[in-house]
Amino acid sequence: MNLTLYFKKFFKSNQSSGILLIFCVLVSLLIANSSFAESFQRFLDKEIGIHLFHLTYPVSIWINDGLMAVFFLLVGLEIKRELVEGELSSFKNASLPIIAAIGGMLVPAVIFGLFNIGTQYSSGWGIPMATDIAFSLAIISMLGNKVPNSIKIFLAALAIVDDLGAILVIAIFYTEQIHWTYLFLSAGVALLLFLLNFLKVTKIIFYLIPGLFLWYFLHHSGIHATIAGVVLAFSIPTNVSNVEISPLEKLEHQLHFPVSFLIMPIFALTNTNITFSNEMLDGLTNTLGIGIIGGLVIGKLLGINLFSFIAIKSRLSSLPQGSSWTQMLGVGFLAGIGFTMSIFIALLSFKDEIQIQDEAKFAILVASFLSAVLGFIILKVSSSRNIEESEEE
Repeated sequence: MNLTLYFKKFFKSNQSSGILLIFCVLVSLLIANSSFAESFQRFLDKEIGIHLFHLTYPVSIWINDGLMAVFFLLVGLEIKRELVEGELSSFKNASLPIIAAIGGMLVPAVIFGLFNIGTQYSSGWGIPMATDIAFSLAIISMLGNKVPNSIKIFLAALAIVDDLGAILVIAIFYTEQIHWTYLFLSAGVALLLFLLNFLKVTKIIFYLIPGLFLWYFLHHSGIHATIAGVVLAFSIPTNVSNVEISPLEKLEHQLHFPVSFLIMPIFALTNTNITFSNEMLDGLTNTLGIGIIGGLVIGKLLGINLFSFIAIKSRLSSLPQGSSWTQMLGVGFLAGIGFTMSIFIALLSFKDEIQIQDEAKFAILVASFLSAVLGFIILKVSSSRNIEESEEE
């Protein structure tokens, strides 16, 4: 399988920015547990924007809903390119990450529910369903060429399907009110974008301007606005030619550096500001913490690999080219890095219950750390064995 040039650039840039990303996480934790914590939080809560168009939001919202929409745009572009001419162009390969993502959402939710049904924590069933696409891709990218390209693409596709699922869960179960007028306007803009594609419009600006309106309408509809990046990505035209550079490829090239070295580090810096307290430790031993850790660390692993096994054995899908089931286990662990989306769902699940929120945050942080370490180790060891076996042959 030949990985496209742009996907190689994407993972190479993520590999380079992985250390920067981890550094930002550590800095954010240090700030949150220092005398600068309150000042930093006030900065994140400071509202900026344009009052005239009702575009005034806290800095944290601009980062999580605005900048991350650009990240989702880049990932969406990469996934579309692979669907058109790469690893995901066949039905068997494309179906696997979708089926695996479904398992990776259902099983963690069930595990959490088993521990918390009928308790005050029952509304948090959506917390362990999410995969943090930014951090999971950063971790696997740090392994470089030790991991098969097909496994990287599988994780990227799985993570984006997983996040889309989480966004739908938020929209259906955790959104207090959906503004249908804005939702219909969003649908209208999406139709316009795909009409431009159908009419073979190639100038990127004619897609980006409606894309901004799509983000605006989605944000006001009550649905997580980052989905606008994915919709926009799938509307931008590409081709199967290796000679002619398509609009999609041009935009990919322009987004690689700012996403890897600006957007993702800012995202990590502003979303890891968790202030530790003694009460947080309770979140590891009660049913809330057990449900979150069990769902993210064990549930993701079981759900992704069980559903993948069924899909492959039933011949609906095939194992990613050049990969092994041991590496699939590693991906299952990496998908347990719930982090930001899980924290976001936790805040929605336990509104105005600060102590429960803090307990959930700490459990998510512990689970994500365990998943990252286990996934990294398994992928590194299994890949090293594969290399040794190849050399012996």
